[in-house]
Amino acid sequence: MFKELDMGLKFQGTGKHQEWITGYVDSDYAGNVDTRKSTTGYVFTSNGTAVSWKAMLQPVVALSTTEAEYIAATEAVKEAIWMKGFMRDLGCEQKTLTVFCDSQSAVHLTKHQVFHERSKHIDVRLHFIREVIEIGEVSVKKISTQHNPADMCTKVLPVDKFGYCLDLINVVKERKP
Repeated sequence: MFKELDMGLKFQGTGKHQEWITGYVDSDYAGNVDTRKSTTGYVFTSNGTAVSWKAMLQPVVALSTTEAEYIAATEAVKEAIWMKGFMRDLGCEQKTLTVFCDSQSAVHLTKHQVFHERSKHIDVRLHFIREVIEIGEVSVKKISTQHNPADMCTKVLPVDKFGYCLDLINVVKERKP
């Protein structure tokens, strides 16, 4: 159904320059059956088209779904900082870059330690994300799992859901003449 040779990214201007880059992040929980490590996936778009993406096994075993999502969000925020600097070098200033995450508990955890008893095991080095959010460099917001294109980076999806995720990041099928 999807052949890599007849697919491509469609770049188009929107006239809206306040949000040059937008990020989407997701994780699965303990998806690797051998190591029980989770997978991080993120996609960054510029005017709706994918410009950066990654899917990787997390370096540690997460003890909860919240921790797996928080680790993924931390990786996405690191990429967001890099993307923001890259765009600034190109002369495209963006005050705050938004990263969308489909885990409400991870989004809350990025802003403050609200789940202390259930999240005190999370490595302190991951909490740098709070500082980045506090100074307004990046914001992390909730998105419905149904509309999160990073979902395709972390798990096997039905063909129609995978196609929908491709549509979300402007991957188009080449039209044959």
